[in-house]
Amino acid sequence: MAGQRPLRRDAERNRQRILDAARTLIAEQGLGVSHDQLAEAADVAVGTVYRRFPDKESLIEALFAEQIDGIVASARAALEIPDPWDALVTFMTQALQIQAGNRGLKELALGGAPGLALVCQAQDQISPVISELVERARAAGVLRPGVGTEDFALVPIMVGAIIDSARDVDENLWRRTLTLVLDGFRVENRGPLPCSTPSPEQLSEIKNGWRPPARTGRR
Repeated sequence: MAGQRPLRRDAERNRQRILDAARTLIAEQGLGVSHDQLAEAADVAVGTVYRRFPDKESLIEALFAEQIDGIVASARAALEIPDPWDALVTFMTQALQIQAGNRGLKELALGGAPGLALVCQAQDQISPVISELVERARAAGVLRPGVGTEDFALVPIMVGAIIDSARDVDENLWRRTLTLVLDGFRVENRGPLPCSTPSPEQLSEIKNGWRPPARTGRR
């Protein structure tokens, strides 16, 4: 038994080194990081990476469970904000701020790993809260007629494009874009909206069709 303890300590130390390397690489480059890249960054053998995390799903769950919980918590905290419009804007801003700082989390939230249990659980928790935030805004008369819950779910896809393309130009430009987009949801803009709010099924199809941007080697 005594002879096994150093091995267990080594195994845990290697696991932590892999997680630390993965946290940095995936935040910078997204979910496409390979086991070979992780092994090099963690200074361990690639076989060690596979032993600790035999598939990408187990690694993603180890890395992102806490961050996903944070997004769920921010959605619930927004319900405590008295002003319905401020509540919506606060949640959308906080969620996108988290995604702006972590490419992997952004890809995860936009369907970069379809079928991942962690994502499905988060969506099950967040969707009812967002629906309640939208209904509060509609009941308060601050939401533009014709705007539905799924319209808000499209915002991270739209603003996410700015997060990626303007990252090396102005990393906060997405905030301006988010403000412009959300202002279009306000009741002051009463013009008729073309087509209709996407259905939940259409929204899933849109997310499934989204692909992470190609990496150019620049951060």
